[in-house]
Amino acid sequence: MAFGVLAIQGDVREHLEALRRAGVEAQAVRTPAEVAAAHGLVIPGGESTTIGKLVARFGLMEPIRGLVREGRPLMGTCAGMILMAKTIRAAANDQPALGVMDIAVERNAFGRQVDSFEADLEVKGIEGGPVRAVFIRAPVMSAVDNGVDVLATHEGRIVAARQGNMLALAFHPELTEDSRLHDYFVKMG
Repeated sequence: MAFGVLAIQGDVREHLEALRRAGVEAQAVRTPAEVAAAHGLVIPGGESTTIGKLVARFGLMEPIRGLVREGRPLMGTCAGMILMAKTIRAAANDQPALGVMDIAVERNAFGRQVDSFEADLEVKGIEGGPVRAVFIRAPVMSAVDNGVDVLATHEGRIVAARQGNMLALAFHPELTEDSRLHDYFVKMG
């Protein structure tokens, strides 16, 4: 069984390559049956309202929630993290969300596209030195509930966390050659 990358919008190819570097079979998924068959799923970045509407339109909400309930790993990067959150601050009125992770997120917390940046982060559970993180119109976790393990912060703001089989990242690990976070994700399964 392969790991899937939700192929609606965002860095699908880059996530597929990172998963393959992590030593697993990976494929783009677009249908409820493909989500249901995936060993784990990555929801890439992009525009969270658009991705959420397409996930709802294509009937993917319940299959993704089912994947989480069954204990298979789910990783959301940037917009994917927003969709995973139970609370989305500064959301559009029609923002669909999966609501599977006990976090509150603030969209575009580091500013607009022009404010994008890279930073080296110490990430709990990742050995071998800091992880280079690419932040593009990045959200932050403004609150986490009990049971959510904060893995990394930047300037005092939460940018990576894990809850059980779910990994949420405010940044784009797929945009670097470092696949340690994808390795970490694969081992969650």
